[in-house]
Amino acid sequence: MVPVEERESDELRLFRENWKKEVQEKEKLQQSRPDSFSAAAPYVPVQAFAGSPVADSSHHSSAQRSRDGALEVYNQAVGCEQAGELDEALRLYRHAFRMDASCRQGMAARTLEAATTEENAGNKATSLASSGSDAVAPGSAQVNTPPSVPRHPERHVSGLLARVVADFPVPLSFEPEDEKAPSTLQRLPDEIVVHILSYLGTGAVERFACVSRKARVITLDATIWRSFVETIYKPPQISPNEVLDDIVDKHSSDYRRVYIERPRVRLDGVYIAVCHYIRQGLSENAWVNISHLITYHRYLRFYPNGQVISLLANEEHEPQDIITMLRPTLRMKGFYIGTWKLSGLTVRVSDLVDPSNPTGRYSFQMTLTLRSRPLGRWNKLEFHEYESINLEDGEATALGLKNERPFWFSKVRSYSSRQ
Repeated sequence: MVPVEERESDELRLFRENWKKEVQEKEKLQQSRPDSFSAAAPYVPVQAFAGSPVADSSHHSSAQRSRDGALEVYNQAVGCEQAGELDEALRLYRHAFRMDASCRQGMAARTLEAATTEENAGNKATSLASSGSDAVAPGSAQVNTPPSVPRHPERHVSGLLARVVADFPVPLSFEPEDEKAPSTLQRLPDEIVVHILSYLGTGAVERFACVSRKARVITLDATIWRSFVETIYKPPQISPNEVLDDIVDKHSSDYRRVYIERPRVRLDGVYIAVCHYIRQGLSENAWVNISHLITYHRYLRFYPNGQVISLLANEEHEPQDIITMLRPTLRMKGFYIGTWKLSGLTVRVSDLVDPSNPTGRYSFQMTLTLRSRPLGRWNKLEFHEYESINLEDGEATALGLKNERPFWFSKVRSYSSRQ
């Protein structure tokens, strides 16, 4: 036997689908007949038409009153649906659509207008507060007003995600899986949730965003992503001549887009290249050929202060053992310390020297290209050049890249991008 709630939900869904088809057919009919009246068409002054202005004005005011009444009924239906009163919601939906078929579009437009008005009012209050107490309009009395409280979440989102979020219903809330269970998260103000999220990493923030629509909206708070951007995008991630505000402006002031789209060297892990080559062995039997597959690893770990450490290790050392001790204090054969900087997609590693032999005659430098493949962001470094530098005369000698392979990023939980 099908529960009553499921039958009511199916009936409500079927009614919505039929209503959408009717609205689409009416819109197509109205577009094919431009002289017909459309409830969604913009209002045109009555002076533009021949006829009685009084009659046209009364007809417009009557239609406007009918539309306002339909919007009120539609709003009541939304509230009943959110409260779980599906029968009453279905009845009110039908009544609203009989009054005005375009009430759904009108409700969306009214919600958008209210949000825009609230945002403009907040911006105006902020600008007045920042202009100083002596900035008073002519002819008006000076009033001591309390400082404005910032609204949360402070969203600056653009692109496809902005269009998706715009279609979210309002108001949003955290609903428990069990309707009878209390929702502790719902009791927290948005400001507190944003403050908690600011202590997490980007991966944890995005996983929280998958919980619900409200979680998705809260994680778009600009203060969360501004912290990540300001921590990471500074030299050597960007040129000393670049200004972070200009970079943000190029991405529509969307800090989250800056973090995703702007190239950056990953600092919360290590880049590892697994290289192979074949070496011929010796055999006592002339009819038998012995070949050895030699495997070695290259490691690159980048630090936010511009330091980079490089290690070339053979197969005797497993990566899981190397990662735990890959620090500037490490001393072993094939270990070098140098500097790095990022320019566009090009990573330049220079002044690689052996810290255990600082008086050596040679240093090394690499030129690599930053890529994003196949999953993840900026998780691949392709070898472009590898050179040996004579410290006495500065002469650079290119080294062969026959056996070298690209570096792939591996996140390490104990590494931090904010260190």
